[in-house]
Amino acid sequence: MLEKERDLATHQSGRNSGVVHSGLYYRPGSLKARLCREGKAELEEFAAEHGLAHRRCGKLVVAVGSEELARLADLAERARANGASDVEEVGPERIAELEPHARGIRALHSPGTGIIDFGAVAQALAGEIRSRGGEILTGRHVTDIGERAGWRVLRTSAEPALTRHVISCAGLHADRVAAMTGARPNARIVPFRGGYLTLRPSARAAVRALIYPVPDPSLPFLGVHLTRRLNGEVWVGPNAVLALAREGYAMGSFSWRDVRDTLGFGGFWRVATRHLGAGLRETLHELIPRTLLPELRRYVPGIEATDLAPGPAGIRAQLVDRRGRLMDDFVVGEARGVVHVLNAPSPAATASLAIGRLVSDRAEASFGLR
Repeated sequence: MLEKERDLATHQSGRNSGVVHSGLYYRPGSLKARLCREGKAELEEFAAEHGLAHRRCGKLVVAVGSEELARLADLAERARANGASDVEEVGPERIAELEPHARGIRALHSPGTGIIDFGAVAQALAGEIRSRGGEILTGRHVTDIGERAGWRVLRTSAEPALTRHVISCAGLHADRVAAMTGARPNARIVPFRGGYLTLRPSARAAVRALIYPVPDPSLPFLGVHLTRRLNGEVWVGPNAVLALAREGYAMGSFSWRDVRDTLGFGGFWRVATRHLGAGLRETLHELIPRTLLPELRRYVPGIEATDLAPGPAGIRAQLVDRRGRLMDDFVVGEARGVVHVLNAPSPAATASLAIGRLVSDRAEASFGLR
């Protein structure tokens, strides 16, 4: 469903913070914990082989209050259980060494966390596909998937495509594409818009690498963080508000169909009711960005309102079930002749090569290609 060739890059680099995660946050034994660990190693190897810029800059997860210390210790145990053996807990003096402008009473330092340009990764992967005789067709919005004499017919906004098998990685439209093949997932994509601010060039020295908060397990998203990118920019955010269009990257974007699908889904109302206070707070940050400043200054006190500038935005394709649970792990489903990637939350970019291998193995088994 990419509109242009350059979208191979912009859908990754322009709307992705570029962080290569080390598995601090993920439940030990979960699929995404394993794929994050495997995918990180594969991605770093892929970057080296293709000459892609990548830097292990490290990350600090900072506790600013005593009520966060137990969660920070739990995070350290989880990180080590996931194979991030280089993670260490540090005090205020070490925090000041690593991030001189940051403040906290304790922190978790993950030196193996890195940054990369995922747009460049996407372009390199495209090159690999073409070098093996594959084609990448853009500007083709898929409107229906039918069957004809054992073949799958993909009707698109251009000419139809005929194929024996389909692997669907449709992201924001994963549930709709699954429905085109007769699958009936007991969940729906609810889109959340994550808007970033950026630090103006004069203020970028306030952040050397990555500064993250201690996650609150009662909330569905991580919270605001500061991320230095390979080009020297520093992104602040993202927030998390309900998107009024699945492709609504610009503020104010609206799609009646998308809003109708969200509001007509009982699972959404259960999520909204459970997190009403957090949702209102995130909406306030979206409408009046300077209201985020007090939260930022808990971690980097020297940041001023004049240091903040508008940044890019992304849309999170969050799978929600009918009970209002946000699906927190990768979900891969199957229909006859089709494999669907229904949910690919963070760390999907870090784990992308490992996810590709998982999907490939499922497809070979499902399609009888082994």
